[in-house]
Amino acid sequence: MTAHDRKRILVVDDDAAMCRMVEIILADQNYAVSAHTRSPEAMAAFAPGRYDLVITDIRMADLDGLGVLQQVKARDPALPVIMITAHATVDLSIQALRQGAYDILTKPFEPEELLSRVRNALRQQELIQENRELKEELATRQGFIVGNAPQLLSVLETARKVAARDIPVLISGESGTGKELIAHAIRQHSRRRDGKFVPINCGAIPEALLESELFGHRKGAFTGADRDHKGLIETADGGTLFLDEVGTLPLNVQKTLLRFLQEQEFYRVGDTTPIQVDVRVLSATNLDLQTAVREGLFREDLYYRLNVVHLRLPPLRQRRSDIPLLAAHFVQEQNRRFNTQVKGFTRAAMEILMHYDWPGNVRQLSNVVQAAMAIDGGDWIGPEVLAQLIELPDRGAGSVRDIGALDYAAALAVFETEYLNQLLQAAAGSIEDVARHAGMNVATIYRKIKKYGLR
Repeated sequence: MTAHDRKRILVVDDDAAMCRMVEIILADQNYAVSAHTRSPEAMAAFAPGRYDLVITDIRMADLDGLGVLQQVKARDPALPVIMITAHATVDLSIQALRQGAYDILTKPFEPEELLSRVRNALRQQELIQENRELKEELATRQGFIVGNAPQLLSVLETARKVAARDIPVLISGESGTGKELIAHAIRQHSRRRDGKFVPINCGAIPEALLESELFGHRKGAFTGADRDHKGLIETADGGTLFLDEVGTLPLNVQKTLLRFLQEQEFYRVGDTTPIQVDVRVLSATNLDLQTAVREGLFREDLYYRLNVVHLRLPPLRQRRSDIPLLAAHFVQEQNRRFNTQVKGFTRAAMEILMHYDWPGNVRQLSNVVQAAMAIDGGDWIGPEVLAQLIELPDRGAGSVRDIGALDYAAALAVFETEYLNQLLQAAAGSIEDVARHAGMNVATIYRKIKKYGLR
């Protein structure tokens, strides 16, 4: 960690010895620490954007930790706050979490436990910020990536890191998961952002024409070649070439593509003069290329050339908590496009969306929303319309009831309640195991259990 990117942490504890100990532990890891034994002084020094994290004791004489938390959240709502207490009653912890605390740390604690909680809080903030920036970049394009599921945030984090390095990236995932959007995001964060983005669907072009489309041809190279033709690789010079469905490339084209990736030069079909270009290649596939390599359908050397960095996009069924966000986005998108005022889905309809497996992933969800809004035309979309568009799950008579309009927060609550109940049963009530499986911190799990009354 350089001096430039040191994380700034505000520590507040009226126990001078404890305050000093926390300061030493954090400073030893090169964090920039501002420690205060009087909470009013700490709040006087506080300003939005000045700190990356606040650590405060709960029990203090002047202004207690809850008061510090309230003031911090009033001025900088997104800033994470870790509360420290020697009296961790459930009610007090829940009160702190409800007011926006990120985590609760009980005294006494080991230095490594403190550092682990600090790293988690700071990392989560980085992921949220990076995802927000990525969304802002993509919002100016043909769409943007919607969702906050940990699996998606992890992919976005890696995409942002590799964007600046001019290396090939292979993006894999089922059809409809958003592979081209990720490719656009990488290009937008790279030095080639002002260059062309040239996509080609390798599976949509007849094999006989594919080599000519990629590399171009000279006049007279074959029957019908009545003029010189510039290929897509040459068109992308200085920019980014996106090879979608790269796993469908025939072996003869794979060989030619491999030579281009090695030499950064190629020959037009029927020509003997090499052409040099400066192109970054991003590729995508919904096939298992390693299996294709073993079966002799894809060159192993080309696979490793394309797969310098591998991004795996999760299917929608593995990030169900994003379904209400995506559905809301698509409804708003259609409202803007057709000047309509659809409010969303009824409770029963949203419950169906949350439990459906979405084999076509985000693209299928988008299509279903478009079709439902076209068919229904009312304020709220109900399950009757969805029954015409997707195969409804058989969950027993009366299990899905249309009990009125459901906003997206409530729809998410329906899913989270069922999901957490399943995890609690599987983990025999162990909060730590539930948190590990769900990819959340323990404080978040406690907060949700209290919120939904699960224990």
